[in-house]
Amino acid sequence: MFGSVKKPQLVLFIGHHKVGSTSIQDYFSRNAPALAQAGILYPFVDFEGMSYLAAGLAKGTRDTDQLPINVREPHNALAFRYMATAEESSVPRYHGKLPPLAQMEHALTQQFMFFDPHTVVMAAEVFSNFSVRSPKMIKRFLKLFDGFDITLLLTLRRIDEYMMSWHGQRLKFGNTVPRLSDDGLDEYCNTIHFDYRLLLQGWMDTAPDAKVVLRDYEDVRAAGGSVVDLIAQAGLKLTKGLQPERRQNDSLHRGIYELARRGNNDLKRPKSGRFRSTLRALVPQMELPPSKDIELLGSDMRARIAEKFAPIDETLGQIAGKGAAFFDDNTAVLETRPLPEADVFADVRDQAITLWPQDGPVSKFKDFLSSLDYDPPRQA
Repeated sequence: MFGSVKKPQLVLFIGHHKVGSTSIQDYFSRNAPALAQAGILYPFVDFEGMSYLAAGLAKGTRDTDQLPINVREPHNALAFRYMATAEESSVPRYHGKLPPLAQMEHALTQQFMFFDPHTVVMAAEVFSNFSVRSPKMIKRFLKLFDGFDITLLLTLRRIDEYMMSWHGQRLKFGNTVPRLSDDGLDEYCNTIHFDYRLLLQGWMDTAPDAKVVLRDYEDVRAAGGSVVDLIAQAGLKLTKGLQPERRQNDSLHRGIYELARRGNNDLKRPKSGRFRSTLRALVPQMELPPSKDIELLGSDMRARIAEKFAPIDETLGQIAGKGAAFFDDNTAVLETRPLPEADVFADVRDQAITLWPQDGPVSKFKDFLSSLDYDPPRQA
């Protein structure tokens, strides 16, 4: 580095999913040129991102409605490239036209050298997959930061809330999945989407001297949201005149979860995508109960979840220095919401049938929609 005396800081947000990570990425990407001038580097990894940064430094940051995904989420793109390299697979198509991994790493190190920042911020929920899917890549990635003091930031949601939110995200992406109240736990229990220890362990083993900051999502929300909380936890001193945080990656309403799930499971692509997008577009016209009041798990599944998650919660509490448990309200896992999904389903389906387009290519899905009933729960 040029002229550095004090060790630079790496603030590394590694997830989890569905905790406001997209808002963090959008905020820091849009403000990257102004932050870089103040010594806080939010680096880019491809030609699109570097062009955006150069234009912002030359002409000032412009307020834009929507950044291209490789600009808005450069570190997700990098993380996907690491995993693709480790697994000899491909990067998701929506992160298109990326350079090879070695060039992305070179782009990072050159930015460290020429900007000579006192702080580097990187944020990607996709990093949360590294411990399980490509642990060797953690070592390769962190080698780029030799000489940095590292802070690992991780935000976690109470397990029942996370499972329901992540389930909705998978539906949104068109995944075929079982109903949460049937086989939901079996789908997730040996993954980072249930055992949060798996998410964290590889990072802690590879960077034992890193400062680890675990945050409860409810505390993050109470502090003002994911962006405000990250700034506070990292101790960042920001310049004035930055663009404000914007809410990103809105979730599906839980009232349409089962309809979307049946569409994903029963219709072939791309028909399932057209069905799902039409269903989502109808939500603002529907009279739906608050999403948070709809129960997706059921009391039996909640009891199983609470029992299996208890040792995980205890380990997280020890890592965070909180004692026996990390989540202060973890007993709430056992509390069912007032409206069972089965009781909401028929009304939501009937509203969708009434509102469904009468003409055009999606009109033919109305018969499929009319055929759907809420299947009885499977026997444990």
